[in-house]
Amino acid sequence: MRTSAKPYRIVIRRPALFVVPFLLLALLGCGAESTAPPPGDGADAAPLKVITTVSPITSIVENIGGARIDLEGVVPEGVNSHTFEPAPSVSRLLAEADLIVLNGLFLEEPTLELAKAGKRSDAVILSLGERTVTREEWRFDFSFPESGGHPNPHLWPDPLLGLRYAELVRDELVRLDPRNEAYYSENYDAFEARIEDLDGRIAAAVETVPAANRRLLTYHDSWAYFAGRYGMEVVGAVQPSDFSEPSAREVGRLIDQVGELGVPAVFGSEVFPSDVMERIAKEGGAAFVDGLADDDLPGEPGGPRHSYLGLMLQNMEVMIGALGGSADALAGFDPGPVFEGASKARYPQ
Repeated sequence: MRTSAKPYRIVIRRPALFVVPFLLLALLGCGAESTAPPPGDGADAAPLKVITTVSPITSIVENIGGARIDLEGVVPEGVNSHTFEPAPSVSRLLAEADLIVLNGLFLEEPTLELAKAGKRSDAVILSLGERTVTREEWRFDFSFPESGGHPNPHLWPDPLLGLRYAELVRDELVRLDPRNEAYYSENYDAFEARIEDLDGRIAAAVETVPAANRRLLTYHDSWAYFAGRYGMEVVGAVQPSDFSEPSAREVGRLIDQVGELGVPAVFGSEVFPSDVMERIAKEGGAAFVDGLADDDLPGEPGGPRHSYLGLMLQNMEVMIGALGGSADALAGFDPGPVFEGASKARYPQ
């Protein structure tokens, strides 16, 4: 009986030894599933909190993140981004962010310092400019002299550099939120196609401008990278590097320059109106055009042109016509969002 009882007891105990651990593992597994990414495309997941600075960058990020991110810009439109001082409310936003996207290249130093001091330890700061152009590609000019050590940071007026911004944003969103990789990638692909379309249209429009007129004299040096892309020349800017009004000597020099070069138009800024610009244009024999914008998107948030693409389209319509060319190549371009779903972006006014 003993020899037969021993196997019997083993048979009885095996379920007790193995079933309980399996039950525990099953229960633990259920708990693990609750913290793992749910199946599907990630549309119902809690969105990343993304904070941006200037409006063109906010718009580029919006096109890639679309309805899957909670996006807020912090630099009000119409405010000089070089001298912007963030309010205490910005500090609270930065402290809540998963991703903070800046232009970089010394454009938003106060905001950058605030972000470094107050962000969560796991939050990411993405500085786009430093990862878009090398030091050898930095451009210096009247508003950004090489002696100051800070390059011209306005990369986005060159649409292909704007596309590089979008690529960097896509890669970071995918890294932080891999469940929505397909969505972000599809948005990027659509944005790339739109940028390539715009680039071709701008090049065609610039070709209609007489070669002698492909010169830009603007209020602020925002067009260095754009000019390099499309074979134009920036002949001057009115706003000095310290963002003050130019001296009488500088104004006189610019008036002479306009007359000597036969520049057909002097471009003011709707964001920074300046009586000096009108004087330079009038005394130099050029038209004064007060319509270019650096980072102030056209219209109101939600409007058909309130986007980075809309900003570029409107600037080109203003610029090309004033220089004696035709903007017909730009007709029919769509500056609207490329993503599906309702945007959660907030643009400060």
